[in-house]
Amino acid sequence: MLKRTIQTIAIAAAAILPCAAAVNTSSPANNATVANPVQVKSSATGSAPITAMALYVDNNLITKVSGGTLTTSFTTSNGGHSVVIQAWDSNGAVQKQSLGINVSGGTTGGGGGSLPNAINNIDQKSGWQNCGSCAGPGGQGATVPYSMTQGRSNPSMDGNGSEFWIGGRTPYAAALWWNQLGAQPGASHFIYDLYFYVVNPSAPQAIEFDINQSVNGRKYIFGTECNPRGTGQWDVWDAVAGRWIGTGVGCSAPTPYTWHHVSIEADRQGTQTHFIAITLDGNKHYINRYYNTQGSGVQELNVAVQLDLNYQSANYSIWTDKISLQYQ
Repeated sequence: MLKRTIQTIAIAAAAILPCAAAVNTSSPANNATVANPVQVKSSATGSAPITAMALYVDNNLITKVSGGTLTTSFTTSNGGHSVVIQAWDSNGAVQKQSLGINVSGGTTGGGGGSLPNAINNIDQKSGWQNCGSCAGPGGQGATVPYSMTQGRSNPSMDGNGSEFWIGGRTPYAAALWWNQLGAQPGASHFIYDLYFYVVNPSAPQAIEFDINQSVNGRKYIFGTECNPRGTGQWDVWDAVAGRWIGTGVGCSAPTPYTWHHVSIEADRQGTQTHFIAITLDGNKHYINRYYNTQGSGVQELNVAVQLDLNYQSANYSIWTDKISLQYQ
């Protein structure tokens, strides 16, 4: 009789306990061989509402979304990788699905991946625009001399690079250049890929590489800078707060007389900018930072380069080559 009573209590207890979320991933399949960018489609269900899902690749958080559906893509190096998709429900129950994949194929930028569409050799394109004072705090910075010279054969990687120069005697002044690439309103995932070269690495206060998109009434500023004399890190831009945020990923003064390869991967997540990863000279670091955006009444997509003077206002140039923007 006691045994039967215990069994009855156990069955009744099990009936009222919430079931943990179940994760069901349709892509990629376990042990599949896939190409970059790797497409991820997953959903989660449970007895309680699913509040969030997250994607981890090789123990690095790639993205986290609200709700019970996760559809995204990521790029990574060729070879074997572990993928974990995790879900949480409103009761705090957690469920994971672990997959193994083999990545093969897909031309790579510095980030070890590629996206289906690309605009190449942007450094050679006409239509570069520029400003000096607009690059300063609140768009009201000092005016200093600056220039961009295209068609540089030396130094160059393909015989047709571009030189960006900033001068003057105003400490911490800046200059900004950008190239409009057409609105591309359907694009939401980006890889900004380029090579750059410096002669005097102690001169820059910071070197900035940006993707800017205005779409659906929002302005997405994917601002990224190597800040060797400030934070000594890669910083990313929080547009609403109007300030740079250190990522914890180091960025020291670049080696002189050397071509450096940088790739910046980012995407739109709802009304937020999502900084995914930065790769410098083959070393990839996942950033995984999200920031809110502000309103915009235009439609545009551009890439930008900005140079900042240091406290000594040391004049300097950087040379760039093979600037491209991949997107999907």
